[in-house]
Amino acid sequence: MTKEQIIANFDPSQPGLADATVFGLPFSAEQSEIIIIPVPWEVTVSYGAGASEGPDAVLDASFQVDLNHQDFPELWKLGIYLDEAPAHWKKNSEKYKDLAQPIIELLESGEVVENYPALQADLDKINKVCRELHNEVKDRVLHWMQQGKKVALLGGDHSTPLGYYEALASIHDNFGILHLDAHMDLRIAYEGFTFSHASIMYNALQIPQISKLVQVGIRDFCEQEVEVVQKSNGRVLINTDADLKAETFEGKTWAEQCEAIIASLPQKVCISFDIDGMYPWYCPNTGTPVPGGFSFEQATYLFNKLAESGKEIIGFDLVEVAPGETDDWDGNVGARMLFHMCGIFAKNNGLNVGQKINFQRK
Repeated sequence: MTKEQIIANFDPSQPGLADATVFGLPFSAEQSEIIIIPVPWEVTVSYGAGASEGPDAVLDASFQVDLNHQDFPELWKLGIYLDEAPAHWKKNSEKYKDLAQPIIELLESGEVVENYPALQADLDKINKVCRELHNEVKDRVLHWMQQGKKVALLGGDHSTPLGYYEALASIHDNFGILHLDAHMDLRIAYEGFTFSHASIMYNALQIPQISKLVQVGIRDFCEQEVEVVQKSNGRVLINTDADLKAETFEGKTWAEQCEAIIASLPQKVCISFDIDGMYPWYCPNTGTPVPGGFSFEQATYLFNKLAESGKEIIGFDLVEVAPGETDDWDGNVGARMLFHMCGIFAKNNGLNVGQKINFQRK
């Protein structure tokens, strides 16, 4: 059937099709405007695990998401397709995560890896395979972009989007990253891992096309990260959770704060959303939760305002969703945030997502 025929015969009010792609949508990759690349990877995690299960958790929960989104009621008709990750990504994640644990334990005991040749060799292997992953992600992103698709990434831990940013940098000569997170992720080769999840934004800054990094919700950082910020000459702007909350306590509105955040970004923007940026009750099983944060609605409001601002959203990633052992709450939150982010991505890029549904409240 043609895409038009599929739309005419599909009932969006019914539960999502279990044998379909993400959100239960019936479209093929070729028929879909938006392609989501899942990257089930968490080799360098040193605290909570589970991020490599995030894409599957989001997929499973997505079938329960109602498609008649208030802001983007026609979004589903565009088609959103979850790509299939190569099998060796998950396999390598498990293999090299096991290889990384003795290295992490050695460092936590105060030892130096260089004094243990076998572990140093393992560390070198891990850094090599992580670089290979980023190269493969870059190639996959460019494959879909060259077919005219809007491409986003679903992690996995926060190390996973580096190849995605490199793909964007091969197309756009100047863009910024709007980074929502509890952590700065500006550590340099954290625990010896060049491509650590805690080093993603430091590694992103090595890409010259990324002209600005604007962080929101930060509430955990180390001395080395502060030094990176201070030496960035304004290339990195930090909106800590404490500063944002203090401003609201003194009367500044979230709308005003969003306006300032958006104004600090360059014309082209990629969004990077670590789920732990939100209050921990939205993501209780994420790897490194920190007290504080922002609400689901604060995040979506910021994204809506960015989409309406005249800035160009060139991509987004959503990372660090980790499923719980007894419920699918994290996946549920992740799926709904993913759907909203697809909506603002599509709307900002001129695709028809329909008119917002307004309800009379008086």
